[in-house]
Amino acid sequence: EVQLVESGGGLVQAGGSLRLSCAASGFTGDDYAIGWFRQAPGKEREGVSCIRTADGSTYYADSVKGRFTISADNAKRTVYLQMHSLKPEDTAVYYCAAEARFRPRDSRHALRQWEYDDWGQGTQVTVSS
Repeated sequence: EVQLVESGGGLVQAGGSLRLSCAASGFTGDDYAIGWFRQAPGKEREGVSCIRTADGSTYYADSVKGRFTISADNAKRTVYLQMHSLKPEDTAVYYCAAEARFRPRDSRHALRQWEYDDWGQGTQVTVSS
């Protein structure tokens, strides 16, 4: 059974940085797509970024390109989301999700939440203005 645990959320001022972590367990094999999603109050959950553990391919939503960086430490089974230049509109609960042997065609495909079966509980990120 795959388990995902997010950490690293918190309160930060606009322009600041945070690094989220997603610790995974229960993986069988090394070919997974790990996605970060977020949901703000009153809004639908949206995809933020994704990384394929097999080859390191990365995908980003347009809203975070150039500000967020996703990376993976396969030995630690941990995926990171480094967030810079945070804005109040980045405020949301951030979730990581995993899907085995998922090979996205492009960013839009990578950030479709229904492609992922396993989800963490989320971590709150609040950006004050």
